[in-house]
Amino acid sequence: MVNVSFWGVRGSTPCPCDANKRYGGNTACVSIQAPGQDPILFDLGTGLRFFGESLAPDEVFHGISLVTHLHWDHVQGLPFFTPINRPGASLTICGRHDEGTLAEAFGDFMRPPYFPVRPADLCGEITFRDTDAETFKFGRAGITAANVPHTGATNGYRVELDGFTIAYISDHQQPNDSDRIEPSVLALCEGADLVIHDAQYEPHEFAVKSDWGHCTVEYAVRVAAESGAKRLALFHHDPAHSDDVIDRLLVEAQGFARGTSVTEVIAAAEGTTVSLSLAPATA
Repeated sequence: MVNVSFWGVRGSTPCPCDANKRYGGNTACVSIQAPGQDPILFDLGTGLRFFGESLAPDEVFHGISLVTHLHWDHVQGLPFFTPINRPGASLTICGRHDEGTLAEAFGDFMRPPYFPVRPADLCGEITFRDTDAETFKFGRAGITAANVPHTGATNGYRVELDGFTIAYISDHQQPNDSDRIEPSVLALCEGADLVIHDAQYEPHEFAVKSDWGHCTVEYAVRVAAESGAKRLALFHHDPAHSDDVIDRLLVEAQGFARGTSVTEVIAAAEGTTVSLSLAPATA
């Protein structure tokens, strides 16, 4: 069994409040866990702190994080990830930076006067792996990184583990002038058991923020459907969207998905785990 758990589901900025208690207000962080496999994390947003709290206090953490890009909402959880501040712990951080190395970028924003602790000050070992369009292994998992249109250097990821495929497209610029979907995005999502996809805007919001690097819920469904994916998790919810708004957008997305390969659409919520397991054999 492969468990995909959501620890932070917002885009742009943390925004916990009464109006979004059910879906949550922390920024992007998703874990993939399976027996005998070190954890795989998508992004290091503020939800990362809660993933850390889910681990046993005496556990020596070893894992990998697949960071899509370096906007604050995708990296600001690292200083608060307690398990990496323990002797013997290790974390490999993968991602892209178009103005230098990944290590240089983290060194720039995690240092005085912006933060009192540098990555090298933590007790565990952090390794930075500059990752562009490529495929590599982590334990039993096959990981593919590819370019996703956004507002700067941005990766999407495809993880294949124990017969299941999870695609992660957290921030995706919907084209203004066509219905085109980037071939690299379709390849990442092709036939996936679960696609986790940017679904930040309603049409009227996209109309005034069409170059902000995100997309509508309907476009998220189109990506999943055109790639032949089975399940879709709407993700990177707008900080202004209340639980009631997300409930409505979920119903709309489920309507868009009818008659396509996408048999289930959910709206990602903090604390939700999607369990992927093979159906039992029949006689």
